[in-house]
Amino acid sequence: MLRASRTTRATTSALLVLAALASGCAKEEPVSRVAGGDPERGRLLVQQYQCAACHFIPEVQGPNGDAGPSLQSMGRLSYIAGSIPNQPENMIRFLQNPPAVKPGTLMPALGITDDEARHMAAFMYSLK
Repeated sequence: MLRASRTTRATTSALLVLAALASGCAKEEPVSRVAGGDPERGRLLVQQYQCAACHFIPEVQGPNGDAGPSLQSMGRLSYIAGSIPNQPENMIRFLQNPPAVKPGTLMPALGITDDEARHMAAFMYSLK
């Protein structure tokens, strides 16, 4: 009886370890911080709007200008433009109309739609 109990516990432990390993091996899709935002579409839009003319942005083709700050770790920053809490709704509003959100900023309003800003924000949060 004692022997059967040890065998059962050893088998159960082995199965739990295998289950944990199997779950750790599954490829997880990145979760967007922005509801309805698609980071890949956002990356393409960031490229289309030529944001890299003023910013260094990994994964985006362009001159990677230095007139604006690097966006290399935008997803980890606490603030947008140095003073706006880095939250999805703030990011979306800022992308749509920077001067309205932060008067005095040199970043222009580019006519970005709400849908485009949502995807672009999703991409910004993927930069870590």
